[in-house]
Amino acid sequence: MAARCISIPVSGSFPTHGSGMPLWRSRRSLAVASGVAVALVVGFGAARPADAATAPVGLGTAGSFAVLAGSTITNTGASRISGSAGVSPGTAVTGFPPGLVFNGTIHSADAVALRAKTDLTTAYNDAAGRSTTSAVTADLGGRTVVPGVYTGTTLSLTGALTLNAQGNPNAVFVFQSASTLITASASAMVLTNGASPCNVYFKVGSSTTLGTNSVFIGTVLAHTSITANTGATIAGRLLASTGAVTLDDNTITRPLCSTTSGTPTPSGTSGGSGTTGTGGSGTSATMGGMAGTRTGADVGGAAGPAVAVKAAARFTG
Repeated sequence: MAARCISIPVSGSFPTHGSGMPLWRSRRSLAVASGVAVALVVGFGAARPADAATAPVGLGTAGSFAVLAGSTITNTGASRISGSAGVSPGTAVTGFPPGLVFNGTIHSADAVALRAKTDLTTAYNDAAGRSTTSAVTADLGGRTVVPGVYTGTTLSLTGALTLNAQGNPNAVFVFQSASTLITASASAMVLTNGASPCNVYFKVGSSTTLGTNSVFIGTVLAHTSITANTGATIAGRLLASTGAVTLDDNTITRPLCSTTSGTPTPSGTSGGSGTTGTGGSGTSATMGGMAGTRTGADVGGAAGPAVAVKAAARFTG
């Protein structure tokens, strides 16, 4: 079965250097969420069926935020946030510039941030109250999981975690940690068989740390604080209830999702088309247009019975 490249677009264009070269071309670029092409595996795995259908976690107005904190948002380096950033009841948002917020607005202790924090509390309680599908007693790395609710005293990720939606684009994955979520340097997440970054949630009882140069997919609902170490790339949201969100040269892209199904919603103006992948190899297509929404061309060639395509990639220029 051939793999294909699907875009999850976002309105507007990415900011550019003075030379006109987009930042995503000169630095790392996220290839899992809004505004760039995401390579999702279309294949077959050996995962067991999901125990029951799970509804998306209702984010309310917090869903429009890529970053939301209770006390402060602190940035070091050229972080790029696609989506709004907000803090409440704290007021401090520092490090912008050199950090950039686009396709959204910075909200500091205003009515919008206050409402989003209220909705975050509701979402956190929703995710925390889900009935467990499976207990997690070891590192998530090297596993393939199907839709459901996964619960552990703590959660950690070393290596790669694969989420297999089993052909259902509305499949929901909820991970519950009573304490911390810690991902290792260079760890990654892979989406297969229709899995969407819109429908992946991590409820964290205290704090979250994302490792250096790691690739993370989903919405973090942390009770206390979130730290994204140098170069971590996130397709989703970093939402902290009471503490700080600390960034360091990160790319954070909020996916545009349907309010009913949680699936990606196409919008925005298309840029130029991507370059078609090589027939027979199943390799991913290159990025599309420089402005507006970027789309990737379909991938050519057969991919074999089980495909392993990275859910994210970085590009340097």
